[in-house]
Amino acid sequence: MKIICVANQKGGVGKTTTVMNMAAGLVKKGKSVLCIDFDPQGNLSDYLGHEPDGYADISDIMLCASRYEQYSLDGIIRQNAEGICYIPSSIALASADMFLAQTMCREQVLKGILQNSIFTQYEYIFIDCQPSLGILLTNALAASHEVIIPVQAQKFSLDGVNFLMQAIRMVQSALNPQLKIGGMLLTMYDGTNMAKAVRQALQENYGELLFDAQICRRVEATESTYAQQSLISQSNSKLGKEYLQAVNEMLQREEENNG
Repeated sequence: MKIICVANQKGGVGKTTTVMNMAAGLVKKGKSVLCIDFDPQGNLSDYLGHEPDGYADISDIMLCASRYEQYSLDGIIRQNAEGICYIPSSIALASADMFLAQTMCREQVLKGILQNSIFTQYEYIFIDCQPSLGILLTNALAASHEVIIPVQAQKFSLDGVNFLMQAIRMVQSALNPQLKIGGMLLTMYDGTNMAKAVRQALQENYGELLFDAQICRRVEATESTYAQQSLISQSNSKLGKEYLQAVNEMLQREEENNG
């Protein structure tokens, strides 16, 4: 089981789209995948087609775990029409700073939850993080084996990456020394001089961490979220092919590292 969080404290960089489509690409390749919506906005839950069903979501489980209360994981995992398993979120997760404030080892509550045997059936678990450097991101980083960083091909993206890298180093030092950076994925690339300059800067600063694959800026990304269908599932989707390339690259990196 590999736990991968997809993180960037800057909003609108394509985190949720990346989680959805990399998960869909892995499912297409026969892998067992679970997605966790760890953002109070619940965008991934919406993208996956989730409707309230009366069962617990990640907000409920985090609250119980923070209070050392017993909780049940029955019904916590749903599956969408494409075969992607997921745990939805809700706006209640926005109060995490408050309900985790008095919790011992509050940065590792999610890690404790994911140690339940119910999660061992999955080869990959993706965590969609909120755009923030707060306690929820720290929990996600502490629970993960790798972090994938989507970076928008825009002027101020590099500053945001530098802040995130500092947060990652702090978590590696204090909480999770095994945490690795799985890669940086350039998103919303439009071929302008600015976009090319951002890619070049990432290449110079982070070298092999930067995926060769890049995700272009196209309206089909928005249409995909509205239709609640992955880009991967659409045979004529250019972005779907780009995300599939990213999935292949991720798997190739794994193979090289394990070899």
